[in-house]
Amino acid sequence: MSPEIANYIGYAASIFIVLSFVLKDIKKIRFINLIGCICFVIFGFFSVVDKFIWPIIIPNAILCFIQIYYLIKNK
Repeated sequence: MSPEIANYIGYAASIFIVLSFVLKDIKKIRFINLIGCICFVIFGFFSVVDKFIWPIIIPNAILCFIQIYYLIKNK
């Protein structure tokens, strides 16, 4: 993946995370936050840095599982 695309994914992740703070419906918050976390994990793997950015990947991957758990649990 090109560094430019990875940066766009990082920007999209930031937008989704911020957007999740604006919403009021908990399901929408969790879903939008999940999309942002997934984007951050992708960004962490494909960033321009030579190595993976583990401080971005690990917490966002954990948050993805938490969001999925609560989205499934509350159905």
